[in-house]
Amino acid sequence: MLQDQIRNHIEPFIHQDGLTETGLPGVQLFRATEALPCVPAVYDPSVIAIVSGSKEAVLDGKRFVYDKSQYLCCPTSLPLKAGTPKASLEAPLYGVFISLNARIMNELSLEMENAGNPGIRTNGGPSYRAIGLSRWDKRFSDALLRLLSLLSNEMDAAVLADVRVRELYYAILKGDAGQFVRDSFGVGNAIARSIAHVSSNLDRPLSIDDLAGRAHMSRAVFHRKFKDATTMSPIQFVKSMRLNSAAMRIAEGYPVNQAATDVGYVSASQFSRDFKRMYGQSPRQWSLAN
Repeated sequence: MLQDQIRNHIEPFIHQDGLTETGLPGVQLFRATEALPCVPAVYDPSVIAIVSGSKEAVLDGKRFVYDKSQYLCCPTSLPLKAGTPKASLEAPLYGVFISLNARIMNELSLEMENAGNPGIRTNGGPSYRAIGLSRWDKRFSDALLRLLSLLSNEMDAAVLADVRVRELYYAILKGDAGQFVRDSFGVGNAIARSIAHVSSNLDRPLSIDDLAGRAHMSRAVFHRKFKDATTMSPIQFVKSMRLNSAAMRIAEGYPVNQAATDVGYVSASQFSRDFKRMYGQSPRQWSLAN
C-alpha cells in the first residue's frame, strides 16, 4: 500500500514525538509513541493523513476516528479535542499534517468550476460542514507521496514544492470530501467567513449580532446555519475557541492570567469559572497537570 511507502519515506525525518517541520510549504510530519487522551485543541484549516496507527478528534461530543483508510478534512478553524489513545512504542502513530492555503484552494475551486467539472455543484446553496473524513484514494496517495519525495532533495523541493502542494490540494478537492471542502472555501460562504473572523479576533469583543450582520443574516437564521455547520451555537463556538486556545497556551507554559487575556477574557474569576465548567479543573490545576 502507498501508505506504507509514505511511512517508510517519512520515518527517517522524524526524531521525536510531536510535530516535525519539513521545509515544504504548510507540511509537517508527526509521530506518537504513547497513548494520549483527547485534550483541547484548535485546528486551523488543514488535512491530517495517518499512515500508521489511528488518531481521534472530538467535536461537540461527536468522535472522528481515522487511520490510513481515511484522512481528516478540517477546512476551517475549529475548537475540538484530539488525541492518540491507541499509540504505543510497539504500534506508533505516524502521519502528515497539511495546512490548507485559502487562496490556492479558492483558485483551484474556480478553475475546476470553469472547466465544467461534473463534480462541482452549480445550483443551490452550499451544504457547508466544518469537518469530515475522506477515503484515501489513489489520486491522494500518489500526490502525497510525490510531495513528500521532495524531502530528500533540497533543489527539487525549492523548484517543485509549490506545484506538488497544488497537486495535493487538487486531489483533496477531487476526493470524497471535495464538495464540502470547496463549499468551505467558497467566497459566498458566510458561515466560513464568520468562523475565520472569530478565529482571528479572539482577543476582542465578539457579538453574535455583529457576526450575524457581517453574514447578512438575521440572528435566528445565522444561529441555525452556524449550528448546522459546526454542531455548536455561535455562543458555544466562541467560548470553546477561547477556552481551547487558553488551555493550549497554559499547557505550553503561559501564565494563566496571560492566557486568559490573550483570548479575550477581562475577568479572571469568569475565566476560571468557565474553564472549570468546561474541563473539570481550574486553570491552575490544568497548568500543574500539563
